[in-house]
Amino acid sequence: MATSHWTTITDTVAAEFSDVPDLAQLTRIAVRLLLAALLGFVLGFEREEKGKAAGVRTHMLVAIGSALFVLIPLQTGMDPSDISRVIQGLVAGVGFLCAGTILKQGKDEHQVQGLTTAAGLWMTAAIGMACGLGRETTAVSSTLLALAVLALVPHVVSVIERVWGVPRDKDDVHSDPQDTRGP
Repeated sequence: MATSHWTTITDTVAAEFSDVPDLAQLTRIAVRLLLAALLGFVLGFEREEKGKAAGVRTHMLVAIGSALFVLIPLQTGMDPSDISRVIQGLVAGVGFLCAGTILKQGKDEHQVQGLTTAAGLWMTAAIGMACGLGRETTAVSSTLLALAVLALVPHVVSVIERVWGVPRDKDDVHSDPQDTRGP
């Protein structure tokens, strides 16, 4: 009688872990999740090196979570139109997370912090989704482009500002820190 109970328990536990039918599917899942983690690490590392609040762990978790949210419906055979609703919910949810990284200080619209962090997390979620959907080349290409934007664009803007001067908002006479005139 006791053997029958243990057989039932082991069969039940085995059935609970039977969502991966073969080694090929297990490899596919591992590659997608690990790539999402790696790409999240790369983006998070760049942000952490710049001293930003959302660093390696945050970016990795956003990427892995996003990959998982689209990977599970694919595994269950969900209809593509239903997967698009999952993606819509994921984009909205990540947007909510990103909104929490944005801080507005004072009454001036120029005193906003965290916009790049929010955009980076949103991008990381999209890259994670690409991994989860099996679009690895798109995910890697997007990560490289995001890194270029984060690392190179500030230097390009600096060069442009040196060559042509700092752009000045016509409504804001205090946009130039050297300008001490009143309104």
